[in-house]
Amino acid sequence: MLTIKRVPTVLSNYQEDVCNNDQSVGCGRNCLGNCCLPVSKLHLYEFKKNEDVSVENSTVMFCAEGSPLSFLSNLLMGMWEERMRRGLFRYDVTICETKVIPGKYGFIAQLNEGRHLKKRPTEFRVDQVLQPFDESKFNFTKVGQEEVLFRFEPGNSDKSHFFPCLPVDVDTSSPNVVTINVSPIEYGHVLLIPHVLDRLPQRIDHESFFLALHLAKEVADPFFRIGFNSLGAFATINHLHFQAYYLAVHFPIEKAPTQMLMTGKGLHDRRVMVLQLLNYPVRGLVFEGGNSARDLSDAVANSCICLQNHNIAFNVLISDCGKRIYLFPQCYAEKQAVGQVSQELLDTQVNPAVWEISGHMVLKRRKDYEEASEESAWRLLAEVSVSEHRFQEVKALISESAGLQDGLEGNGMDREEDIHKPLANQVPSCFHKDCLVLR
Repeated sequence: MLTIKRVPTVLSNYQEDVCNNDQSVGCGRNCLGNCCLPVSKLHLYEFKKNEDVSVENSTVMFCAEGSPLSFLSNLLMGMWEERMRRGLFRYDVTICETKVIPGKYGFIAQLNEGRHLKKRPTEFRVDQVLQPFDESKFNFTKVGQEEVLFRFEPGNSDKSHFFPCLPVDVDTSSPNVVTINVSPIEYGHVLLIPHVLDRLPQRIDHESFFLALHLAKEVADPFFRIGFNSLGAFATINHLHFQAYYLAVHFPIEKAPTQMLMTGKGLHDRRVMVLQLLNYPVRGLVFEGGNSARDLSDAVANSCICLQNHNIAFNVLISDCGKRIYLFPQCYAEKQAVGQVSQELLDTQVNPAVWEISGHMVLKRRKDYEEASEESAWRLLAEVSVSEHRFQEVKALISESAGLQDGLEGNGMDREEDIHKPLANQVPSCFHKDCLVLR
């Protein structure tokens, strides 16, 4: 068994400025609510906004050692480590044991015995994907600003810019913020919270999903993945957010074979391709291509909105710097609610959300970690998957909502296609030349 060792990275070219916000104003808690945020200063990262550039053309530079460089990746990791040194996390995830399980797919097992005790419990129904925002429940406006790394906003330039400690202009728009996840699964675990003051419920919309895709492109590190869990698919907070973290090994889902299923149609062919996962325990779809990042983003967002409107729980994984997006309809919580999950699986206390479905198994008991096998991982994930009949219904709904057509007709795509692209073991270590630090 391969044991994964985490090697922290430290910013050598940037030392974080501390924004000294006046805690005597607002509610006095220095939170992200309307009471405190309008009179605060936060770091601001403005990303270059070009919707016409294909995701295949994301700018990545390489240093002499061959590792990809990204200013934002370097910035994010340095700020995350600074919060770790300040003791803002509920536990030290970097000491959690992690290993790659022997087998064809290389499922990843992590032993995190304290997370289920220290993680915030779910406070809403699991049988409704769409539920209104509830101010009385925990939401991210109650988070302290010490957990915020930076704002993440579109700019008007062909370059990205970073502004330390800039006053928040809530009159222009409700800010997008990137914060730490205080109950992390892995190194660099953060949350992207779109328009935090708008108090949006946990549901996909076009602009928020495009924002998440921009984050993946700007970080430009194939080992940084972004995930989304809908309500009913183990989202624990009904306030719109995406999760992301670093893990420098391939996810098993990224190695699974696929087959062409659907593609864009119409006079203005968007060239978005939808593929179907093969030989994987969870049935799912893979979105790729598009004439632009907006084309790819809209195809996925349309599909998610369709599932939401039909009360179908789902998980999303944004992979390969935003070039590949996985969509999984799932039914584990539904089965759990009606007593259709075995006691053996319930005893593991594993709630299979986007990371587990992707092959990163976060285990709560040492027994399960020590006995972890490809068979046990497969057995759990097979319970997550919707039935073949239900999956066919989902594909039909998505084909109509996303403006897609059969991708096998007349194009010779009647074979299995392995789209896995090997990823080098790369760690970003210096600035991206395209980003300017402005004061």
